[in-house]
Amino acid sequence: MALLPPTSKSLKARLNNGETLYGLFLLSFSPTLAEISGHAGYDFVVVDMEHGYGGISEALSCLQALSATQTPAILRLPENSPLWAKKALDLGPDGLIFPLIEDPDSAKAAVSSCRYPPAGIRGNAHPVVRASKYGLDNDYLEKCERELLIICQVESEEAAKRARDIAAVDGVDCVMIGRSDLSASMGFIRDPGNKKVEEMTKAAESAVLGGGAAYLAGFPRPHDPLSEMKKRGVQHSLRWG
Repeated sequence: MALLPPTSKSLKARLNNGETLYGLFLLSFSPTLAEISGHAGYDFVVVDMEHGYGGISEALSCLQALSATQTPAILRLPENSPLWAKKALDLGPDGLIFPLIEDPDSAKAAVSSCRYPPAGIRGNAHPVVRASKYGLDNDYLEKCERELLIICQVESEEAAKRARDIAAVDGVDCVMIGRSDLSASMGFIRDPGNKKVEEMTKAAESAVLGGGAAYLAGFPRPHDPLSEMKKRGVQHSLRWG
C-alpha cells in the first residue's frame, strides 16, 4: 500500500514544497541548551549521538525540551544499526541520520530499520513508546513512516563514487556529504578544503541530485559557505552548535 503524503508541517513535506531547511547540530546533551536551541528559530535541531557523549537516555531529555519549543528533532545515530534505529525511533524523533553509508545495500538496511514488517525489520512496541504518545496516538502507525525523514551520510571516497545509487534507494529522503570524513578518507584530514576534496564533493553532490528523489544536505564551512552550497542545490543545511 502506498504511503499517503506527509502532513504539511513535517520536515519532509516542507522539503517537498521546495523549502531549504536550516538546522543546528547539538553535541551537548543538556536539556537547557536543547531548549535554548529550540527557541533560536532553526527549522530543526540534530541531537548528535555519533560524536556527542550521550546515548538514548540523554537524547530523550533533549527531545522533550525541543518538543516544548515545537522544534523538530533529528537524531544522528552512532552507526547504521537496527538496534540503535529501533531505540531511537521509539523516542519519536522527526528524522534519523545514518552515518557511514557506503553503498546502496547499507542505505537499504538503514531504511529497513525504520520500517515495520513486512516492509522492514523495526521491532514493534508502538502501543507503549513515546513515539506514539504511549499508545494514545491512534494514527501513529499510519503516519510514522511517511513523516520520518531518513538521512544517509556519504563520508568516504568509495561512498562518494556510489552517491547516485545511494540517493536512488527507495526510502532515502536526503543524502548528506560528510566532507570532514571524506577528506580524511582521501588523505587530507588536515586540509578539508583541498581542491581534490572539493572536486569529489561536487561530483558526489551532482550525483545525488541526478540519482533520484533524494534531497541534498550538507554542512557550511569557512571554505564552503552556505551561499555556494545553495547554488549547488543543497536544501538541508546544518551548522555545528
